[in-house]
Amino acid sequence: METVKQNRIFDNRKLAALLVPLAADQLLNSFMGTVDTLVVSNLGSAAISAVSLVDSINVLIVQAFFALASGGTVVCSHYLGCDRKDHAGEAARQLVFITFIMSVLIAAVCLVFNGPILKVIFGDVEEAVMENAKQYFFFSAVSYPFIALYDDGSSILRAQENSRLPMQISVASNVINLALNLLFVWGFRFGVAGSACATMLARIFAMAAVMYKLRNPRLDVSLTHYLAIRPDWGEIKRILWIGIPSGVENSMFQFGKLAIQSTVSLMGTAAIAAQGMTNIIENLNGILALGIGIGLMTVVGETLGAGRKEEAVYYVKKLCIVSEIVIVVSCIVMYALTYPITYFGGMEPESAKMCIFMVTCITIVKPVVWVMAFIPAYGFRAAGDVKFTMTVSVISMWFCRVTLAMILARVFGMGPIAVWIGMFTDWTIRCVIYTIRFRSRKWLNHQVI
Repeated sequence: METVKQNRIFDNRKLAALLVPLAADQLLNSFMGTVDTLVVSNLGSAAISAVSLVDSINVLIVQAFFALASGGTVVCSHYLGCDRKDHAGEAARQLVFITFIMSVLIAAVCLVFNGPILKVIFGDVEEAVMENAKQYFFFSAVSYPFIALYDDGSSILRAQENSRLPMQISVASNVINLALNLLFVWGFRFGVAGSACATMLARIFAMAAVMYKLRNPRLDVSLTHYLAIRPDWGEIKRILWIGIPSGVENSMFQFGKLAIQSTVSLMGTAAIAAQGMTNIIENLNGILALGIGIGLMTVVGETLGAGRKEEAVYYVKKLCIVSEIVIVVSCIVMYALTYPITYFGGMEPESAKMCIFMVTCITIVKPVVWVMAFIPAYGFRAAGDVKFTMTVSVISMWFCRVTLAMILARVFGMGPIAVWIGMFTDWTIRCVIYTIRFRSRKWLNHQVI
């Protein structure tokens, strides 16, 4: 047994070197939207409501880009696991190519149909909220290609077990975002548009930095001569085979949130603000564990690329335990910070009261079911078992998170807490199904490359 432990691809030190910066990177990335919300919260409920509504769309788009980048991570890590660096390099080039094309098209659609998109999704919200939302959405759409390419670069580095560099870039971009937010919103009085512009410029910096660093020829996978990249449909197909189901899963999840948001938007500005702040707090108390899950994709990808299935099972178990510890600690910390956040964020008393109540419920439920509802799925995706996770997630989300929540809110008038009851039900169902799937080991019966 001791010999087996010594021969594992990832020892504890190597795992920590991969996961700690990655978890911190995810936390820092989440601060982009959080800083915007906190800075504009002092501009009134219309401003914070606008940012909250548009962020629902932003998360949908960003998650789709991230899923596509994750497909590249899985393919690259499998190639590196079996020591095929040339194939890993070509997969990285094709990831950048296809992502850039798709992100530019999506950005163009969002820019051209700015107002109509917001109108269709959110309906007849207050005029002040809609005007702020249009401004915030415009600059967000401009930033989409830069977000997509940053995700690509970070994913390519993670596939090489280098998560420290993306974290360092995230630190720098967050400092830029905070400084520019304060300057544009509080200094120049540019309002919501200033906050969105600050975040856009920070994301442009992050993309440029990560792409520049990938030019280093000493990396196992480096990228140069971007303009010379031509499509290799075989590699693109492998990336999309992993990325599209994950993208559909994430997109359907966000579409569900938008459907719920349309219900919340009918409850008034106080409920919108409370739900928006609760979403931010809930995301923050799970973001570190999600970083561990993302790292699990690299770990499982390399171990399966090297043909070590039992080792992949071991790492899923181990990182689920680590994630549980992280979730418990982060839930307690965020619960303790909820009142100060609502107070110093300038929330109105009614909104703050609703937010604190919903965060209390999350703090009780999340440590019980969340980890097994999400972390093993990252291992499944890295193994190529993407259609199963997509199917379970989409069905569970639409039946529980959307349908149940809308019935409780619109029929029984339960208010914003209906959203979280639906979400808790969704988490529980996923927890049960993914636990059974993991124990059956059917997720190992796939081939990525």
